[in-house]
Amino acid sequence: MATVKIVTDSSAGLTDEEEKKYHITIVPLTVMIDDVVYVERHTITNDEFIDKMEHSKAFPKTSQPPLGDFIKVFDELGADGSSVICINMMESISGTIHTAEQAAKISKTDVTVFDSGTTDRALAFQCIEAAKLAQKGASVDEILARVKKVSDNTRLYMGVMTLNNLVKGGRINKMTGAISSLLNIKIVLQVGQGNLNIRTKGRGMKTIDRFYDKVYEQMKNTPNIKAIGISHVHAEGMVDNILKHIQPIFPNIDILVRETVPIIATHGGPGAFALVYYFDD
Repeated sequence: MATVKIVTDSSAGLTDEEEKKYHITIVPLTVMIDDVVYVERHTITNDEFIDKMEHSKAFPKTSQPPLGDFIKVFDELGADGSSVICINMMESISGTIHTAEQAAKISKTDVTVFDSGTTDRALAFQCIEAAKLAQKGASVDEILARVKKVSDNTRLYMGVMTLNNLVKGGRINKMTGAISSLLNIKIVLQVGQGNLNIRTKGRGMKTIDRFYDKVYEQMKNTPNIKAIGISHVHAEGMVDNILKHIQPIFPNIDILVRETVPIIATHGGPGAFALVYYFDD
C-alpha cells in the first residue's frame, strides 16, 4: 500500500524500540577510531563509541553516509509507490543532508529532504512525530507542517566541560580553546534552527548550574511539554543532578536518558551533556 515513509540518519537519538515501533529507516554514518572504521548502530553502539573515543590515540573522524546508501533506501521504500520524507541532522555540523538531497534527485522515488536544524534527541522528536502521522495516513504536506512545528517548539541546551574536542574538530579557534582550557572555561550551547549559539560561559560548574536553574524554571512555566530527553558523554553525575530537578516537576513524563550519538560525542567531548524537550502550543 502506498503511504509516506520516514527516513533519517544515525545522528538521530532514536532507541532501537522506537525505530521498530514507528517503522523509521535509519541510514548510518561511519566513524573511524585509530584507523578502524565502524558503522553506527551496526558495528558500534553509542556506549562503545564513547569508551573507544576516550582511549583513542587519534581524534575520531565521522563520515556521512555514501550517496549509494541513500539511493538504495529511497528506491526500496518507494518501490510500492510510497513517498519518502528524509529528516536529517543540521547542515552546520554535517554534509549528510546534501548527500540525501543528491540521492533524492537520482532516486526513482518521490523524496522530500528536510533539514531538522538540530540533531540527537531533538531530531528523534521530529522523526517520531512524522512517523506517527505517516501511520495514520497523513500526506507529505501534513507531516512536514507537524515536523516544522516540533522543530520550532524544541529546546536543546548542551553543556560542554572541555573545549579540547571542539578545537580538534575545527569548531573553535585553537588559541581560544587553549586559553579556555587553561582557565577552566565551560560553556552552554543552545542548538536549534540550524545554529549552535553560546548561551553562557564561565569558570567552573557554578556558571553551568546557574544557567540550568533558569532552564528548569523555564520548563516549569512551559505548558504542554510532550517529551524530555537527556543525552550525555559519561556525565552521569550531571544527569543525576538534572533528574533531581526535573523529575518532581514532570512526574508523568518518561524521561529518556542515553549516551549521545557519536558525532555529538566527538565534538562535545568527555563530560558533555544535553537537556532536550519539546512542547505543543
